[in-house]
Amino acid sequence: MSKKQKTIQNEVTLSGVGLHTGNEVTMVFKPAPENHGFAFKRVDLEGEPVIEAKAEYVTNTQRGTNLEKNGVQIQTSEHVLAAAVGLDIDNLLIEINASEPPIMDGSSKFFIEALEEAGIVEQEAEIEEYVVKEVISYKDEVTGSEIILMPSDEYQVTTMVDFGTKILGTQNATLNTISDFKEEISAARTFSFLHEIEMLLENDLIKGGDLNNAIVYVDKELSDSTMEKLKKAFNKDNITVKPNGVLDNLTLHWANEAARHKLLDVIGDLALTGTRIKGKVIANKPGHSVNTTFAKKLAKIIKKEKRNNVPSYDLNQPPLMDIHKIMDILPHRPPFLLIDRIIELSDKHVVGMKNVTMNENFFVGHFPGAPVMPGVLQVEAMAQCGGVLVLNTVPDPENYLTYFMKMDNVKFKQKVLPGDTLIFKSELITPIRRGIAHMQAYAYANGKLVCEAELMAQISKVK
Repeated sequence: MSKKQKTIQNEVTLSGVGLHTGNEVTMVFKPAPENHGFAFKRVDLEGEPVIEAKAEYVTNTQRGTNLEKNGVQIQTSEHVLAAAVGLDIDNLLIEINASEPPIMDGSSKFFIEALEEAGIVEQEAEIEEYVVKEVISYKDEVTGSEIILMPSDEYQVTTMVDFGTKILGTQNATLNTISDFKEEISAARTFSFLHEIEMLLENDLIKGGDLNNAIVYVDKELSDSTMEKLKKAFNKDNITVKPNGVLDNLTLHWANEAARHKLLDVIGDLALTGTRIKGKVIANKPGHSVNTTFAKKLAKIIKKEKRNNVPSYDLNQPPLMDIHKIMDILPHRPPFLLIDRIIELSDKHVVGMKNVTMNENFFVGHFPGAPVMPGVLQVEAMAQCGGVLVLNTVPDPENYLTYFMKMDNVKFKQKVLPGDTLIFKSELITPIRRGIAHMQAYAYANGKLVCEAELMAQISKVK
């Protein structure tokens, strides 16, 4: 059963401080259109630049997952993104008046509450989900951190952490279904070790921290000087260490809260692939560096598989349109009619085919000794296929002509030779308006993508 994409119904605003900057931050969650994905908008900067939540923009993973596009930054994006994924949301615009979302209590809990308050609504478009068919893995040989993704009936995550300290040894956490995220994972707070806190305080890197938004594990003796620094930084009269080794003023939600928070981070970081995942993630000693490196690797695999996702059609079945019906719609005629059949046609996409034979007119002069179908004619054939889609929207296609306006991102991947059967697929990128069609077109042969292009064309009435 196909599932629909989701966004939020209303805007909702959150305010707080950034953990590392200490600045007051206002963040607004806004509904976003279908196929938009997650994106941050910096409303405090000129032009209000937008940074899409994509792995390719990860520049730094010190103390969080930081994104940068054209010099504009978003810091610690992971807790917000985890909340969106955890609520099954696909499309969201996050407006923010600083570089860093508010830390709140160091978890995703408050983001979950805000998004639920805004209301979650279904959209028309279907979800694009990456179905894991074989094991994909990445290992950092230096740290020993490893992420493995394997086939599963739904998105599942297991984290295994080992901090090599007495106070916080080995912990595991598992999320068997994303619908459990809110109850099982979202309230797990970020954590730090005392030695890290000392370093951050010395370098003035933790201005927004207090003991309510980070669990601090005391992994060394607490000196008087450190105690004074902590009192000042956290604005407390007194600070003590609990019997479980955690600084006071905070009670653990779960004994394995650290492992659960690492699981939260994995979900937030893997959201940067830009696609829902149907598979099981096993993360051993995860961290933002290994998470985002894996997200980059996975995003490339998804993009490549999507590009090479060759449509499968039974060419022995009667076509939707044969050459005669095509000529009723298109003004082209042999030798310049470059499609033989239309296999599928909807109001948003078209699939056609052409048998490339040695008898093609263009082979007479195009490398006669080593015939190759000219790339420009492959693009023309894709455009003719798209022309059927466009002209099918008017009641009298014979009275219209289709003209090219623009071609973008044209790429030729493989040679097309005599004997090949070309399959063309064109999909509308945006709805047809004022006779202008913007399409993504692909051509396939021998189970491979041979050509792709973004095409823009206009239909105009014959005078």
